[in-house]
Amino acid sequence: MPRNLVLVLGDQLDRGSAAFDGFDSQADMVWMAEVAEESTHVWTHKARITMFLAAMRHFREQLTAAGFQVDYRELTAVKRAGEPASLAAALAASLKQLAKAGQGPERLICVEPGEWRVRQALEAAAAAAKLPLEIRPDRHFFTTVDEFAAHAAGRKQLRLEFFYRPLRERFGILMDDGEPVGGQWNYDADNRGSFGKAGPGTLPAPRRFPPDAITRDVIALVEKRFAKHPGSLAAFDWPVKPEDAQLALTDFISQRLTNFGTYQDAIWTGEPWLYHSRLSAALNLKLLNPRDVVAAAEEAYRAGAAPLAAVEGFIRQILGWREYVRGIYWQFMPEYAQRNALGADRPLPGFFWSADTEMTCLRDALGQTLEYGYAHHIQRLMVTGLFAMLYGVRPEEIHQWYLAVYVDAVEWVELPNTIGMSQFADGGVMASKPYCATGAYIDRMSNACKSCRYKPKVAHGPDACPFTTLYWDFLARHEQQLKKNPRMTMQLKNLSRKDAAELKTIRRQADDLRAG
Repeated sequence: MPRNLVLVLGDQLDRGSAAFDGFDSQADMVWMAEVAEESTHVWTHKARITMFLAAMRHFREQLTAAGFQVDYRELTAVKRAGEPASLAAALAASLKQLAKAGQGPERLICVEPGEWRVRQALEAAAAAAKLPLEIRPDRHFFTTVDEFAAHAAGRKQLRLEFFYRPLRERFGILMDDGEPVGGQWNYDADNRGSFGKAGPGTLPAPRRFPPDAITRDVIALVEKRFAKHPGSLAAFDWPVKPEDAQLALTDFISQRLTNFGTYQDAIWTGEPWLYHSRLSAALNLKLLNPRDVVAAAEEAYRAGAAPLAAVEGFIRQILGWREYVRGIYWQFMPEYAQRNALGADRPLPGFFWSADTEMTCLRDALGQTLEYGYAHHIQRLMVTGLFAMLYGVRPEEIHQWYLAVYVDAVEWVELPNTIGMSQFADGGVMASKPYCATGAYIDRMSNACKSCRYKPKVAHGPDACPFTTLYWDFLARHEQQLKKNPRMTMQLKNLSRKDAAELKTIRRQADDLRAG
């Protein structure tokens, strides 16, 4: 009879997890389950489903090879009668089977789930089984949820910079004699370059990880079981094992980190990867330790292999932003998910699922999303996210889309980025102002507008860029609310220069865009 049943979730694939502290291979058992609900509660991209299931099955093999007892429930290509529909139902079914076999555990153990919904489900399942559930801290992160709560206590604003700097000091990262390397904390101003007319030139292709037998089995399952789900698996090559994730890190540090800083905000059509790391999915499934990632980046700087601005900008994303958004999530959930400070009430446009649009920037970002399950952070914030906010999409609906379509999407990181940064639906908890812009921003940061039938500087008429039309309509619709924000003063001053007749024309064209 197992003493402890250790629950391992699909985004907790870490041999160093606190869940395994004190694990006795003779007395304890690991429990893992693939359940359809985790792929259907949002209409999940095939690549995201494959990423999770393939990584889980590889982790099972690692545990089994190390002598762990593992109770693993696999999905099948065709739904079987009596198959548990949810994680809680799968756990209840396993506990019932173990008890019937005289192997009922004395206690359940897990590391903090990364999603409020999952934590609630596990707690309910444990209560129903009348078993204690021990939830242990997640050592994967640099900080804890409680530490963020202490940081947030009494603060009127929760800005990244005031969270990030103390972490640099505490962990001695990019520090010399108690001072930040280079004499300043943040090199964000050096991280906004565009490629110019010449484009990026020859780019170093990221290392690929062709599917092995286990991953090919998962791909076949997903293609059959989730055939109607969005996306493609033709190019699936993500790292799904820790050793491959480490190789991906090494590849990024040696091939792309040097130029990452300058061009991290740049966009170029037909080039989904540019100088980005492709490490977020491996990090979020815990195939890769963020301490190793940060240490590798700092080592590259110390060795003279990468410039400070690139290294600091990358480390800020891992040590700063990633920890910060997790703190925001657990500080304000569950009500945070329902916030809608701008009163947005429109459904998500259908072309988000098809990429069938004449807007080149959106067609490119959505097309690569559907093909790879990937888009970099500026495409998410300032192309798909910007359009959704200007259009007035319900925040919950665009949140569910982001959670569904990206291989790295786990709710603790995706939800704050969407609700807070992208949509300003939290009213300013994360961002000091809405990230709103005309098509001119996209024109400055990409080549998309050069091949687009719309003109980024034109606000109305047949050639008007929808981003620009919707931008002025957005400012006009929310003018009274935005007047309270001093960072919006210049944009509202520009709005005031437009006369009533032009604004009426813009409003009519914006309404036509929303009408389809």
